Amino acid sequence: MQGAIGIHHLGIAVPDLEAAAETYALLIGAVVDHGQDSEEMGTSALAIRTPEGPMIELVAPLGPDTPVGKFLDKRGPGMHHVAYEVADLAAECRRLVDAGVEMIDPEPRAGLFGMQVAFIHPEAVGGVLLELVQPGEV
Repeated sequence: MQGAIGIHHLGIAVPDLEAAAETYALLIGAVVDHGQDSEEMGTSALAIRTPEGPMIELVAPLGPDTPVGKFLDKRGPGMHHVAYEVADLAAECRRLVDAGVEMIDPEPRAGLFGMQVAFIHPEAVGGVLLELVQPGEV
């Protein structure tokens, strides 16, 4: 199979994870499923869920010089990325690189929550940061 299976999660950049989780609980009834910090990625994240629909990944920076810290400084809180699940991330990366797509990650790397991830540069997608994910064990 080529391409995405579907939307895996929506990434939302926030300055305060706990406050954001409370807001999403109040507004849409979302509950925290799990969380993780990643020194490598410079983020602290909470996966929140509603009964239906994709996961929402709230991401906060571990410092101002991290990618999410810079995003918040430049744009403020809000939509950070859309993540699509793929069946074979390595094959998708090769296919996109061969097609000349500008990739931030031309090869899969370890992501949050046990996933393998690769980001497609926003300039390749009209300004939207796309993440391809291949889930692993949470």
